[in-house]
Amino acid sequence: MKFPKGFLRLIEVLKKLPGIGEKTAEKSAFVIVKNGRILDELITALNEIKKLKLCSKCNTISEREVCEVCSDLQREKIIMVVESPYDMYHIEKLGVYNGKYHVIGGLISPLEGIEPKDLFIDNLKNRILEEDIKEVIIALSSSIEGDATGYYIYEKIKDTNINITQIARGIPTGYEITYTDNITLQKAIILRQPFITN
Repeated sequence: MKFPKGFLRLIEVLKKLPGIGEKTAEKSAFVIVKNGRILDELITALNEIKKLKLCSKCNTISEREVCEVCSDLQREKIIMVVESPYDMYHIEKLGVYNGKYHVIGGLISPLEGIEPKDLFIDNLKNRILEEDIKEVIIALSSSIEGDATGYYIYEKIKDTNINITQIARGIPTGYEITYTDNITLQKAIILRQPFITN
């Protein structure tokens, strides 16, 4: 039996999402097609996502030109540098950090063809000066790429004479922030330390 092209296309699109393999994509596609309400809700949600943009200051996803965090005048004059909006979301849920963020959009990885110019690093220094930032916390995944990116950022901003720290190494090397449990991540933020350059 051949399934309709549209159904097979849905399976292929679902498989592109992280953590979704062939079987999960097939099961999800059958549920979506079978349940009209879920299909309608999914279409509505996807249409709403089309309206999202990147915050002009921190590069996270936002409904407005400047996101809620960047617009909040009660936030401390600290910027935490993170890899993705998902990392920012994960840290925000902890409720232990009340500063701002700077989402760089990935990590430097020559093997994958990702260079500094492909990331949102260059405007970080301007933000530090314009927003009178007192500290930058480098909160990147503990990996070769994360360390290289952190060191690159440190070199770019070290002449601003602000306090540059990094989250404590409670997060195992090679492990992504996204998958770190809340307690470990919370401690890593609270026990942050000066950025190490060697």
